[in-house]
Amino acid sequence: MRLTPTERDRLLLFGAAELARARRARGLRLNVPEATALIADTVCEAARDGARLAEAIERARSVLGPDDVLPGVADVVTEVHVEAVFDDGSRLAVVSDPVGGGSLGPDAPGALRPAPPTPEREPVVTVAVRNTAAVPVSVTSHFHFFEANPRLDFDRAAAYGMRLAVPAGSSLRFGPGERVEAGLVPIGGGRVAIGFAGLVDGPLDAPGAKAEALRRAAACGYLGAGAPLDETPEEGE
Repeated sequence: MRLTPTERDRLLLFGAAELARARRARGLRLNVPEATALIADTVCEAARDGARLAEAIERARSVLGPDDVLPGVADVVTEVHVEAVFDDGSRLAVVSDPVGGGSLGPDAPGALRPAPPTPEREPVVTVAVRNTAAVPVSVTSHFHFFEANPRLDFDRAAAYGMRLAVPAGSSLRFGPGERVEAGLVPIGGGRVAIGFAGLVDGPLDAPGAKAEALRRAAACGYLGAGAPLDETPEEGE
């Protein structure tokens, strides 16, 4: 059975959460990785059960209390981010104060200081996107847009190496049959796409990477991986 990198990551998260559940059942208090895995897995399982984003976050926030974790864990695990697949698409869940009972002030040694909010960037590319699915589809801010839901019809080649030009942690929703102009900006940093839909799973700018990703997308039935939306190749192309 071939699993995508995203599916492998999900199985690793589930395994870590199961270990945390077993240790808590034995009366042990959880450390940082165990608590984080259990909280994140609770979101993913709630999404699988059909819960909405807000409900999944509330379930995750109530799964652990200060007495379930080792001293200091509540001060470290102040926010858990996890991308889960909901009925309306992949959504980024941000579980704030997931354990409770933290006591470190913002200026105390070891306290976590949040980074300033990421400003919205001006789009470099704008693509016309049509949702051909019967359900809404949401795409989060830092998802490789080229690998977004296969039922979204848009110029995949133009979106290669791009993400949405929206603030970090937000998303753009495409209703059934809806056509939306989506602004995109290049993915920054090392420009390596690991996971997502597994169409790249490596450096975005490696020789031949874009052509191979387009080939994989077309083979897997991703709309827009051939001719751009509402365009047909001219004779001789």
